[in-house]
Amino acid sequence: MIPLLDARDVRVTSAAGVLVPGIDLTVAPGETVAIVGESGSGKSMTARALTGLLPEGVHATGRLELSGQAYDLAEARTPWQRIRGSQIALLLQDPFTSLSPVHRCGEQIGWALPRAGRAAGVARLLAEVGLPAEVAGRYPFQLSGGMRQRVAIAAALAAGPGLLIADEPTTALDVTTQHEVLELVAGLQRARQMGLILITHDLRLARARADRIMVMYAGRLVEEGPAAEVMDRPAHPYTARLAACDPPVTHRLPALPTIPGSVPRPYAVSGACAFADRCDLAVEACRTAEPALAAVADGHAAACVRPSDVRPVAEPRPPAVHPEAEAAGPALLVVRGLTKKFPGSAAPALDGVDLEVAAGEAVAVVGESGSGKTTLARCVVGLERPDGGSVEFGGGATGPRRVQYVFQDPYSALNPGLTVGASLAEALKAAGRPRSEVPGLLDLVGLPAAYARRRPRALSGGERQRVAIARALAPGAEVLVCDEPVSALDVSVQAQVLNLLSDLRRDLGLTLLFITHDLAVARQVADRVYVMHRGRVVETGPVGGVLGAPAHEYTQRLLASVPAATRAE
Repeated sequence: MIPLLDARDVRVTSAAGVLVPGIDLTVAPGETVAIVGESGSGKSMTARALTGLLPEGVHATGRLELSGQAYDLAEARTPWQRIRGSQIALLLQDPFTSLSPVHRCGEQIGWALPRAGRAAGVARLLAEVGLPAEVAGRYPFQLSGGMRQRVAIAAALAAGPGLLIADEPTTALDVTTQHEVLELVAGLQRARQMGLILITHDLRLARARADRIMVMYAGRLVEEGPAAEVMDRPAHPYTARLAACDPPVTHRLPALPTIPGSVPRPYAVSGACAFADRCDLAVEACRTAEPALAAVADGHAAACVRPSDVRPVAEPRPPAVHPEAEAAGPALLVVRGLTKKFPGSAAPALDGVDLEVAAGEAVAVVGESGSGKTTLARCVVGLERPDGGSVEFGGGATGPRRVQYVFQDPYSALNPGLTVGASLAEALKAAGRPRSEVPGLLDLVGLPAAYARRRPRALSGGERQRVAIARALAPGAEVLVCDEPVSALDVSVQAQVLNLLSDLRRDLGLTLLFITHDLAVARQVADRVYVMHRGRVVETGPVGGVLGAPAHEYTQRLLASVPAATRAE
């Protein structure tokens, strides 16, 4: 069978150096190939090279065959305008930025369709992705995140490509919407015999959805093979450590395994294994030559000098006394009958919400997008004014120094024009504390004092979130309200930030109100959980009981949407 895609020696370079030293990739009709790895591993750069969408100043070389037609990636006259859409399409992570805000959804879907019969074609595509025809007349900002992603899928598939590259297509979506979008893509893939490259940092998702998995690190392919083989019997230490960082939804660990250090720049590694400095199996041979990709089993290959010594990382043993079993202290945060309705909305965002958080406790609030989680959090800290009900803190009203907010996107929350030290000093000054405490704050969140001189753009996503946490702690906060603080992070960085919050809670006696759509994260971070649906709390209790034996059908549906540990058929 002729593969849909046969890419050979794809190499990406910039003025700084080599970003992807050379990678081979094939996709058969109807096949799903997942590419996994931390940020900086080259996943998205490879996808953009395959679609001719590299940033200015970044160039690709190599050979590309699409449905038997060969193209040279270095050839300036490569007919990308004809290839993109009709043969290969790229679905980006955030449909809100990939879709034009000033054009109606129907216009954007119709751009790839012939003028004759365009309206009917748009309606057919909308129906194919499960949307009513009237969505064609709406703008992207008038739709939910899941609906926007469905519109983006319809636009990507309008010209009938044989291959779809989906770059983190469900990262910002809740579990049920994620499940619906992935089921939609899988159905379209079966109907069209379309190939799919799924780029993701969600290893459960890759294990459940992919036929094959490719693991990238520092621009290099370090392991590939059948999904079950790669995840259950990893042959590269990086794959094993990465899989161990993924939190389980079935039980709570005393601490999540992490990978020390960070991904090096691809061009900073030469003549050695790029993972050697972070690997506990590294020997001298790892530092004197770069291992080549070699077969370890039928269809399974790894770039490691010691593949037979690699084992899945054992989970830490649970403590004798489970943290969630400890008695809660007195109520520190009490919410009673909170209501909120936004102008133009048919239903209330909050409809009589009651919530309590004890001193030193961690409470998670989970639910789908639009369930009211973030509105609740913003009302607690005073960023939104409720229509009714009350928020009391330690017997009185909330105070800005006692309750602080940690946002989902630290890059947007931090001033890009200020250094880290200046941002922290500003927060300290507001609390009447001296600038000299900046190094201590950085140390508290595991960052060197030298980071005070850096600006947010010079930091990784995990480092920026650590700075945001440090800024929230600057006024001496007792309660941190964390709104999806790890949803956009790689599993390895996510594990580091969750462990940091656990340590801060223990060492400082912090109280956490944690908003998340990831039930595995809720299981790891919280003592108790509130499940919200359409502005109401539908179930609450100890996290082990609610997520282990849910009583409400909505909670059961959330858990059923979590990617399974086996390949979805």
